[in-house]
Amino acid sequence: MRVLIVDDEAPARDKLRRWLTEQPDVEIAGEAGDGLAAALAIQSLTPDVVFIDVQMPGLSGLEVIAQLEPEGTPLIVFVTAFDEHAVRAFDLNAVDYLLKPYDKDRLHKALTRLRDRRGQAPGSGSSSGAAVHAARSQTTSSERLLVPDRESLRLIDAASIHWLEADDNYVHVHTAQSRYLVRRTLNDLLQQLGSRFVRIHKSSAVNLAEVASLSPLFKGDFAIKLRSGHELRLSRRFKDELFARFQG
Repeated sequence: MRVLIVDDEAPARDKLRRWLTEQPDVEIAGEAGDGLAAALAIQSLTPDVVFIDVQMPGLSGLEVIAQLEPEGTPLIVFVTAFDEHAVRAFDLNAVDYLLKPYDKDRLHKALTRLRDRRGQAPGSGSSSGAAVHAARSQTTSSERLLVPDRESLRLIDAASIHWLEADDNYVHVHTAQSRYLVRRTLNDLLQQLGSRFVRIHKSSAVNLAEVASLSPLFKGDFAIKLRSGHELRLSRRFKDELFARFQG
């Protein structure tokens, strides 16, 4: 098993690394000290297993998992000092959790579960992608979004996004200066970003704070002018929701 260790505390990483290296079937693929570094390492190192702390600077462990691709996601073991997060880890279909301070015996039990999970046949209900879907459902109204940026990843503020444009199973994320292509559905992304955005068309949504004006077109449609000067179309199907959000 190629393992990635993620924890913002160096002593915690050192302890886990020492104990894991005693296992003949475990290889340490790498380490990360914060959520963004963890996301980058998962993308570049493609580990089989990720031991990840729940509370970290930048992105929490839950936010990291929520922004992974369900297909090919590593097996997840949450490491936490908080009981409520440990319970949530099981809700997220993680393989296991380690409650700090844990001992070697508890780690060995987690490794046994990992070996059993890796030995299950495809389609047997053991897909680690379930953790991603569940994490996304529990990390709504996120103020940050992880986006691809050339060969790396970038963490952007949700407030900096002007509008979202669906393209099959991808979404173009438009900011003032850049456009990022994220492999997510529009519905999924709107669920994560929360009430800051509202859908204006079956394939687009807008940041309410960026709307400057509305102008009627025909058959109930409207033209939306953003503060940047860019224009979008508001479909009559979604106008009631947009007007209600402004009135609210």
